[in-house]
Amino acid sequence: MSEHVIRIATRSSKLALWQAEHVKSLIETTSPEFTVEIVHVKTVGDANQTDALREFGGTGVFTREVQHSVLQQETDIAVHSLKDLPTLESSGLKLAGVPDRAPHFDALLLPGGQTIESLDEIAEGARIGTGSPRRQTQLLNVRPDLQMLEIRGNVDTRIRKLDDGQFDAIILAEAGLRRLGLADRISMILAPPLVLPAVGQGAIGIECREDDERVQQVLAKLTNTDVLSAVTAERSLLAALRAGCHAPLGALTMLDGDNLGLQGVLLSLDGTTRLEATSQGHRNEAADLGIAVAEQLLSQGGDKLVEAF
Repeated sequence: MSEHVIRIATRSSKLALWQAEHVKSLIETTSPEFTVEIVHVKTVGDANQTDALREFGGTGVFTREVQHSVLQQETDIAVHSLKDLPTLESSGLKLAGVPDRAPHFDALLLPGGQTIESLDEIAEGARIGTGSPRRQTQLLNVRPDLQMLEIRGNVDTRIRKLDDGQFDAIILAEAGLRRLGLADRISMILAPPLVLPAVGQGAIGIECREDDERVQQVLAKLTNTDVLSAVTAERSLLAALRAGCHAPLGALTMLDGDNLGLQGVLLSLDGTTRLEATSQGHRNEAADLGIAVAEQLLSQGGDKLVEAF
C-alpha cells in the first residue's frame, strides 16, 4: 500500500460513516498529500440488533472488529464514537486523534417532533426507549414511575419505532442527531444536572498502530487539546472505577483556561441510589482528576454499585 494512502476502518451505520467522512475531510484538509480511503467493517454490535448490549459482550462490541482491521494492517486508522471505546487500550494500538467535540448532552424525542419544557410533562408510566443503563438510572432517579424499555437499531430505526407507537419517548445522543441533520426531532435536551452524559460522549476517537509514526503525525494535526484534556479526565474516571462503557456512570467536564473540573455520578440500576463527586485541577493533571473523582465515588459505596452492574 502506498505511503501516501490512509485507510479508515469504520462501522457502516449512517452515524459511523458520517464520522469517518468527517475525519477523511479533516485529513485531506490538514495533510493534503494523503489520499484517504474508507473501509467498512461489521461489528458484533451491528450483527446483533435485538439483545441488550451488556448481555452479549458489553464493552467493545462496536469497536473490536474495527480495531482488529488496523492491527492486521488491513487499514491504518480506526474511527470510533469515543463513548464506545474501552478505556483499556488494545495492545498495539494508540488513541492518537481527538478532533473537536459536538454538543454532548442527551436528547429526548417524542412522536412527531413535539417539544416540551420539562420532564414533568411526560405522562405517568410512559414507555421510554433506551438501552443505556446510564440514561435509564438517571431518569428513574427523578421519575421512578417511567417504564424503561430496551431499544436497539440505528438512529433512523429507533425514530421509526417511536413514531410507530412502540414507545412514548426515546433517548438519543444530541451529537448524533445534529450530525445526521435530525436536530428538528429533539423534543427536549436532557441537560445536567438532570442527566450527565456518558464518558466521551460527542467526541470522536481515532486509533492507529502504536508504531505508525507517519499516521500519528497526521492525527496530531486534528486533535483539539481542550477536548483531549476533558476526555482524558472522563476516561480516567471510568478506568479507575473498573466499570465498562455501558455502566450507569455520568461524567461532565468543565474547562476554564487551564483549570479543569470534573463531576461524576454513579447510580444503582433501579435509580434509587445516586452518588456524586466533583474535583478540579490543572488540565495537565486530567488523568489524576479522574482518579480523584473515582476514589470519592468508591468511598461512598460505589464499589457495590459497580459490582451489581
